[in-house]
Amino acid sequence: SQCYTRLPCPQTTSVVDLLYWRDVKNTGVVFGASLLLLLSLSVCSIISVLSYVALALLSVTITFRIYKGILQAIQKSDEGHPFKQYLDQEVALPAQLVHKYSDIALGRINATMVELRRLFLVEDLVDSLKFAVFMWILTYVGALFNGLTILILGLIGAFSCPIVYEKHQMDISGLILCLYLLYCFCRIQAKIPGAKKKAE
Repeated sequence: SQCYTRLPCPQTTSVVDLLYWRDVKNTGVVFGASLLLLLSLSVCSIISVLSYVALALLSVTITFRIYKGILQAIQKSDEGHPFKQYLDQEVALPAQLVHKYSDIALGRINATMVELRRLFLVEDLVDSLKFAVFMWILTYVGALFNGLTILILGLIGAFSCPIVYEKHQMDISGLILCLYLLYCFCRIQAKIPGAKKKAE
């Protein structure tokens, strides 16, 4: 939140703007393209999807290139290549940015490997049992949904939950507080000897 209010990091701010629909046009394009891509992957293979996307993009650029060439020939103008300004732009990734995120990814991968080793080799029995229960629950989740379905649901949730919470923040916060108080009350009641019998 501090990053968003002080605006020192444009990458985080742009993601927040997308999720909260600050610019409806940009968010709609990103959300629609992402959802279309995931739905396409659920029907076709990733090779087919990438090939169709590349063919569609090439069809647009080649058609526009030919159209501008014919237009220049008719008007006898010398405007040059229609995509010249984009061809002159540098598209290489900054080395500093690559090193930064590579170090972050490497640190998280190493931490994950250490944690998995600790869980699988049963350094702590309780943690390993919790991990086993989590994996067992995931087997049921995997039987109901595949990975792409979960990604599609996650994408829809990421673009809908923040804006819904922002518009109905007071109601949702009140509901969460009520559920939390009810949970705490049930926990306390379960620990009091004879409370359940008296209630009955």
